[in-house]
Amino acid sequence: QVQLVESGGGLVQSGGSLRLSCTTSGFTFSTYAMGWFRQVPGKRLEWLSFINNGGESTNYWDFVKGRFIISRDNAKGTLYLQMNNLKSEDTAMYYCALYLSSTISYELRYGYDYRGQGTQVTVSS
Repeated sequence: QVQLVESGGGLVQSGGSLRLSCTTSGFTFSTYAMGWFRQVPGKRLEWLSFINNGGESTNYWDFVKGRFIISRDNAKGTLYLQMNNLKSEDTAMYYCALYLSSTISYELRYGYDYRGQGTQVTVSS
């Protein structure tokens, strides 16, 4: 079955960096678009970024554009999120997401087909 396992979260000081990884299994990774979301308890899920199946096309939420970089290694079946210049507002649980689509589109900001269990990122000010 589809499995998405995030890692790389932790505690970091404001201005620092973290690299999240999402290892996958149970599907052909190179076929589908992938994305990242985050959520603070009690608040709505926030879309951060997505990437098409080949990795050539990406899109970002304005709040993280220029600070976060999404990438993928199709040979390893792994999705990444490089997060730089982290702010206290970035504190959240981060989730990788699988879209059953090869291309990316505006609508992918509002949902996903599968999601991992998440990795916690805490940014201290």
